Amino acid sequence: MAGKISMGARREVVSAVTERYRSAKRAEKGRILDELCATTGWHRKHAVRALRRLETVGPGEVEATRKRRRRYGATIKDALTALWEASDRVCGKRLKVMIPTLLPALEQHGRLQLGQSDRDRVLAISAATIDRLLVDVKIAASGGRRRRAGFYSAIRREVPIRTFNDWNSPVPGFCEVDMVAHGGTSVAGSFIQTLTMVDVATGWTECLPLLTREGSLVVEAINRAQSLFPWLLRGVDFDNDSAFMNDVVVPWCREQKLEVTRSRAYKKNDQAFVEQKNGAVVRRFMGYGRFDGIETARMMGRLYAAARLYVNFFQPSFKLKEKRREGAKVIKRYHLPSTPCERALAHPKVTAAVKKRLRDQYRSLDPVALLAEIRATQEELGKTRRSSCRTGARPATRSH
Repeated sequence: MAGKISMGARREVVSAVTERYRSAKRAEKGRILDELCATTGWHRKHAVRALRRLETVGPGEVEATRKRRRRYGATIKDALTALWEASDRVCGKRLKVMIPTLLPALEQHGRLQLGQSDRDRVLAISAATIDRLLVDVKIAASGGRRRRAGFYSAIRREVPIRTFNDWNSPVPGFCEVDMVAHGGTSVAGSFIQTLTMVDVATGWTECLPLLTREGSLVVEAINRAQSLFPWLLRGVDFDNDSAFMNDVVVPWCREQKLEVTRSRAYKKNDQAFVEQKNGAVVRRFMGYGRFDGIETARMMGRLYAAARLYVNFFQPSFKLKEKRREGAKVIKRYHLPSTPCERALAHPKVTAAVKKRLRDQYRSLDPVALLAEIRATQEELGKTRRSSCRTGARPATRSH
């Protein structure tokens, strides 16, 4: 039976018919293939490859594997390198499209000279081959550092997506998390980031300054926020930022029994709750200037300590009740404005002990004193920034 023939016997059969196959005419080759397939049980295409793959070295000698001849040599690679540099180091797919116009321009100004055969090869080369030939060139151009391709993408892929419509009235403890950069008009260098956490059910907002964008600092901030929220955290919803989607933050959240989800890329409305607070709280109190340094971070911490009490206990906000579309028109209806504290007190899933603590804390707070503390810290931040301003960014704005 063809299925019982050994691998060694198959090799012997192939060796026996290889020379006859190569010297045979078309019709005879077909018959040889039919016999070989019947004997070995191979697919016809596999039999053709097996016969073409082996070359007889000599009578009775071992057959050698035919090596594939290299099509693109050093001349083509040097030409591609010159074209890649002239294109401002674009990717292979874009460079492939640019070559027909870029190559004549380089030849006209004497920057590249190719023979006709090499020129035809360069014009016919594929985008994938361009990227393959320029791998070592790109590594050398980046200082010898090879990119860790797909590392953060792999972590992102294992975190489930949650859209705006997927919340479905969660209990207090599920938060949207985002970061606001305080880099002013430049993203160069190191500057402070604000980690914003917003409870979806109540709108309770906590803001914490981070010296840099680093996973370990994000973990410390979320751990600190856990002690600030009146209830236990149950879940965190991040965007696709690598400061969140890494092998520090995601595993830590899961160790803390926090449900981890993420928004869709380039869909900011998936994080509508925290995006609104980024503007209404962080930007309103801190403005758009550049802030850096440990002392500035301490002052921001003081400002947020007063702002969290002022916003969560005394600042009412709207919350969407329903949204429907009528033709091209979208109609939205909102609940009456309420403070996060009021929503927590009215929520049936918040325990009586938590509600008692919130009422006691509310009675002890003076909104005028809190607002005065916020404005005093804003003034202090403004003076510090003006004295050490390097970017010309706008000073921090004051709350109105």
